[in-house]
Amino acid sequence: MQGMFGKVLVVDLNNLSYRVSELSPDVYPRVIGGKGLGSYLLLEYLPVRVEPFDPENCLIFTAGPLAGSSVPGSNRYGVFCKSPLTLAYAESYSGGNVARALKRTGYDAVLIRGASATPVFLEISNRNVVFHDAKNLWGADTYTTQDRLLAKVGVKGAQAVVIGPAGENLVRFACLENNYWRSAGRTGIGAVMGSKKVKGIVFYGDNEAPVAKPEALREWVKAFLTRAAEHPAVKSYRTYGTPALVAVMNTAQGFPATYWEKGVLPGWERLSAEQLLDEYDVKPHACPPCLMYCGKITRVRTGKYAGLQVEGPEYETIYSFGGLCEIRDLDEIIYLNELCDRLGLDTISTGNIISFALAAARDGYLDLDVHFGDAAGVASLVKKIAYREGIGNRMAEGIRKFAEELGLAEKAVHVKGMEPAGYDPRRLKMMALAYATSTRGACHLRTTFYKAELSGMLESRNLEEKVALLVDWENRLALYDCLILCRFYRDLIDWKEVGELLSLVTGLQATKDELARIASGVIDMTRRFNLREGIGPEQDTLPAAFYKPLEPGGHRLSRQEFEEMLSAYYRLRGWSNGYVL
Repeated sequence: MQGMFGKVLVVDLNNLSYRVSELSPDVYPRVIGGKGLGSYLLLEYLPVRVEPFDPENCLIFTAGPLAGSSVPGSNRYGVFCKSPLTLAYAESYSGGNVARALKRTGYDAVLIRGASATPVFLEISNRNVVFHDAKNLWGADTYTTQDRLLAKVGVKGAQAVVIGPAGENLVRFACLENNYWRSAGRTGIGAVMGSKKVKGIVFYGDNEAPVAKPEALREWVKAFLTRAAEHPAVKSYRTYGTPALVAVMNTAQGFPATYWEKGVLPGWERLSAEQLLDEYDVKPHACPPCLMYCGKITRVRTGKYAGLQVEGPEYETIYSFGGLCEIRDLDEIIYLNELCDRLGLDTISTGNIISFALAAARDGYLDLDVHFGDAAGVASLVKKIAYREGIGNRMAEGIRKFAEELGLAEKAVHVKGMEPAGYDPRRLKMMALAYATSTRGACHLRTTFYKAELSGMLESRNLEEKVALLVDWENRLALYDCLILCRFYRDLIDWKEVGELLSLVTGLQATKDELARIASGVIDMTRRFNLREGIGPEQDTLPAAFYKPLEPGGHRLSRQEFEEMLSAYYRLRGWSNGYVL
């Protein structure tokens, strides 16, 4: 298959060695690359029921066929392992500049197994793999680590992926960071890298995968850029970025606030995209080659954080610290964003577990001198989590275990151990199904179906039609993850264009039905992984909090509604009571 090299680099940290494995050409038409290849390799290489911090847990980096091309939205890489947060299938993706450098190593995937006896960083190129001593970097923040790794390697175009103190300390929701502010954020992948004593990886090379129809691809990109330039979605992302959702979700009464008790945060206007643009120096930023410029390099103008700069804050960070923790000051949220990026923490999980602790303390279940709206107290908890100090040591184990220790398992909001994003399913009911069935835990990105609900696409459809549309979106976005293509192009690249890109880059010809079968096959692989790890249909559930009325507005979700959606989903997926046939 064109667009890929047919090679996987297998790194063994037990003895600091590596080898190159060639994959059968028959594999690629079934998995394409990216998510499909990562899932295939997990099933092939990972021992059944291995513990996430066992050296035999694999850490797999993949690029897709589009990486290194001129296709907008293609500069993304994927990472896969068994999650220390959920004990289930883990996948996470990040933008920035890494994917192109990873692809130029000449490998479709880099699979890391074993564990080093002492801290190392890896230099991976198309020439060799170098294992560098990283003892002097252990404890450094992610910004410092990236700078020092790239200076040490000294190769133009090299890119680094690193962990911070949270990953070193095995915080179960630690993430990977690249280009300072880009994160492979969810499922605790940073902790798996920390368990292997890998502080970072630098990728570079000069290999280029052959493209099936290079001239036709150039013409496709040219026509696409012309067509997409004035699209409303492009204009919105370029102007406001994801913080535009603060107004959208509060107006819709589905903005999670005060640990999922409310759907509106009073004073939310102070956290809006308009406030960000008015009160801060904001510069649009894009992952090349992209026309969206959804990223916002934000600089604080005045006050105690004057001069502080981040890319963000994104909507999910605003919801988790602003909504759930009731912090109504963008200065403080920007600081918390930067703190999490430096320490290597997922902002969604971090904001959620801190908000849970605030609610537990308010209700008398936890002795904690921090309250809702207390930005300084929240920041202190972020640091305690990253360094596993005091109460932070317990919180670092994740929401499920922390809640069980407090006797509050019924109050914890998560699916399979991972917290949802900022879309309350009592208001956006199909998101309940999306959260419950996602193999990596409560996830908004496998379907992004909040978009369908907010845009009114579901209003005239019956239940079966709604679930069928969700399956259709999930399949298309699974192909996005195989290629690997940014989610924000979902309004611009439909099934027909996905097929065109696949043909132009890889040479594979497929109808929509054939593409859907490939996508379903990849989703089935992730389901099989979970089933063999003991994660079955009984975990396709929702937290008890989602069956209570949401205020204001009284939006509610009944168990019967959810069960009907779930049954329809299983039926349309061809799963027998949740089991892959």
